[in-house]
Amino acid sequence: MFTGIVQGIATVERISDRPGLRSFTLHFPPGFGQGLAIGASVAVDGTCLTVTALHGEGADAQRADFDVMQQSLALTTLGTLHGGSRINVERAARDGAEIGGHPLSGHVDVVAQVLQVRRPANNHVLRIGVPAPWMRYVFAKGYIAVNGASLTVAEAQRQADGSGWFEVWLIPETLRQTTFGDKQEGAALNIEIERQTQVFVDTVRAAVDERLGPLVPLLEELLRQRGGTLDELAAPLALPRA
Repeated sequence: MFTGIVQGIATVERISDRPGLRSFTLHFPPGFGQGLAIGASVAVDGTCLTVTALHGEGADAQRADFDVMQQSLALTTLGTLHGGSRINVERAARDGAEIGGHPLSGHVDVVAQVLQVRRPANNHVLRIGVPAPWMRYVFAKGYIAVNGASLTVAEAQRQADGSGWFEVWLIPETLRQTTFGDKQEGAALNIEIERQTQVFVDTVRAAVDERLGPLVPLLEELLRQRGGTLDELAAPLALPRA
């Protein structure tokens, strides 16, 4: 498990390919590899990877190797990395660790795209486009993980097919600690949906479908005419409590 609090920026030092497998050597920021062991989990741009080899002096690993199978390369942005790429990294949470963000599994659900970048005073805003059907799980004021960082959704707009966009506002400290300041329009991002929200939305949809059956399309059309969606019925339950 991870907390969604990015601990630093690593750099891709080397990439090697074997049949069905790609290996990455990552160079860590100072202190990140202290006490790291083979077999440990590290979130790399939000994707949980396992350490297969360590390089460094004593207990401070300055570099580590990770193997990534073809399915993970296809379902995440890891397949687009090259030598010199910068990525967000976080070590697995220890028992009793403070959850500064929200619990993450490191299993990426979908790759989204930066639609717009705005820079108001002392802030940095990313508008991120999400393909169907994943936008049904994203609500304003809810949590979402973007490239392994736990963020709060500022605004969200969804279409009837479950696509749409959301915005996140990033403070200077977040930009310093992550790679978000590098992202331009068109950049691909790894998204992990907040699991509790997904469970609530799917439960509401299943209950409505079970009780209304063939009337569901009529309900969806009525909600659409009123500017709403079936997924928004779950919003009061899905949003985190203060």
